[in-house]
Amino acid sequence: MSDVTERAAPSDWAAWQRSWDRQQEWYMPDREERFRVMLDMVQAFTGTAPRVLDLACGTGSITDRLLRRFPDATSTGVDLDPALLTIAAGSFAGDARVTFVTADLKDPRWPEQLPHGSYDAVLTATALHWLHSDELRVLYGQIAGLVRDGGVFLNADHMPDPDTPRINAADSAQRHARMDRAKAEGVLGWTEWWQLAAADPALAEPTARRFEIYGEHADGDTPSAAWHADTLRAAGFGEARSVWSSPGDAMVLGLK
Repeated sequence: MSDVTERAAPSDWAAWQRSWDRQQEWYMPDREERFRVMLDMVQAFTGTAPRVLDLACGTGSITDRLLRRFPDATSTGVDLDPALLTIAAGSFAGDARVTFVTADLKDPRWPEQLPHGSYDAVLTATALHWLHSDELRVLYGQIAGLVRDGGVFLNADHMPDPDTPRINAADSAQRHARMDRAKAEGVLGWTEWWQLAAADPALAEPTARRFEIYGEHADGDTPSAAWHADTLRAAGFGEARSVWSSPGDAMVLGLK
């Protein structure tokens, strides 16, 4: 049985957050390190009370770490996933620093739904690989219009280097071996986590709607960090480069 069913009643949003974090860490054992570097960069460029847009926010993982580190920050979380947004809304209920918006990033008018016209920082992690490169190029142009001058955009995601196929293959093999060992020890993977969510009365309906929207998984692209940096500069960012990397992932910062 999972930690959620053993130790928490349905609708225990803190337990669902912990469960989501563990499931994501199954894929990315360095997940907290990328969050730390992300917030280091936010502080370096915007101080300790930034107005943040948490893009494709999911359960609000970035917002949670943002507010624990910077209590005077504010966050707008944007996502389309009704199940993850249900967890996010339950987790941050009553917190005036946080607003959630349901919006499709493929809709050209999604920025019109935001409560603010500009942000000190736009942050996203392990989400935009759901988009194809042409869609991501359009999105980067929209983000450039939302980040204030001197503000930052940070995207941490799967960004393998196409020029190193043997390194990529070795990293993939090692990563999947580690994941298999963890799963054998009882760690929930992606499929099992969603099965558990569908069994919770508070999440069953939004989970069903989520799969109507996305299916099992979207078929997006994973261009290199260099592509992301070049595309951000073309979109209007003055500087852009990788500020963190692992063998298969990277985080690119765009400075307006």
